[in-house]
Amino acid sequence: MDLRVDPRIRALTRPEDGLRALVEHAPKAEAWADRLLERLRPTLAWLYNARRRLATGGVAVLTVWLFVHVMFGANGMVVYRNKRTEYQELQKQIDQLQQENDRYSEHIQSLRNDPKMIEKEAREQLHYTRPGEVVYVAPAPQAPPQPPARAARK
Repeated sequence: MDLRVDPRIRALTRPEDGLRALVEHAPKAEAWADRLLERLRPTLAWLYNARRRLATGGVAVLTVWLFVHVMFGANGMVVYRNKRTEYQELQKQIDQLQQENDRYSEHIQSLRNDPKMIEKEAREQLHYTRPGEVVYVAPAPQAPPQPPARAARK
């Protein structure tokens, strides 16, 4: 393994050489920066003069985007109103079902405890009668007759 250092590399590694190279190239770098600044000066002047208009435009764009997001976004007002309407409809259904459930519960309690209600249900559903009573049952309604078909016969 060869651990010798090339003399050219050793010459560049001294701090004095780096400072000397920096001092030698500084005028070129300053000239390049001046040329770049002169080229960018009109653009920078326009940006400086238009900063209020650009800021106002940016705020306007941000406001419009925020409005659209709040109104039509995933959790926007349109979705919120739809969900609220759906919630109210479901709440009405729950109330109706709760009332129906309460009626059935009362009916069940009355069938368990009230003899008059038991008798009423037996008379209506099972057609029970007391001695000496006559029950009249109406015949089932007949289906209306079908009109004759007037289709052409082959």
